[in-house]
Amino acid sequence: MIATSVGPHLFWITSRAAGTAALLLSSAAVCVGLVMGGRYARRRGFDLRVTHEALSLATMAAIAVHAVSLLGDRFVHLSLLDVTLPFASGYKTFWTSTGIVAGWALILLGLSYYVRSRIGPRRWRTMHRFTALAWILGLVHALGEGTDAGTRWFLLMIAIAVLPTLVLLAVRTLAGPRPPRARERAA
Repeated sequence: MIATSVGPHLFWITSRAAGTAALLLSSAAVCVGLVMGGRYARRRGFDLRVTHEALSLATMAAIAVHAVSLLGDRFVHLSLLDVTLPFASGYKTFWTSTGIVAGWALILLGLSYYVRSRIGPRRWRTMHRFTALAWILGLVHALGEGTDAGTRWFLLMIAIAVLPTLVLLAVRTLAGPRPPRARERAA
């Protein structure tokens, strides 16, 4: 009752804010991950693992708030299946499904960190590289479906958050495969 008395758009605004936060946080997390993976920071004595983990967990929380708050939105009337299962929703099906796939992929790939000893470091690292693809799908979702997708302020904010990550991703991709670490060669 309290939430509905605040305004008819509370859930929509909450979802919008959480979606924007998820995109910004995931951009920062992927950027930090690329810096770590490229070993740019290690050479200078920085350890960014805690920062990367915190950004990843915050991204997962923002994704959850983004999806769950849509359940209360009276305009789109989405069900739990609509926000968790790709192609279940009739609302902008392609863009919504892209966001759902991106969200689940980011959450599952992020949580895989906690079971990497069971997966194996080499397999985990290979799997974890798909995080960049999940992040790109989230970006596509935001630009294709987001309420603010065509506004100048949103595009400028996205450019500021996304361009450093895209540059690092391009450098990493164009550099080709790196030789395995000493620990991986021994395994």
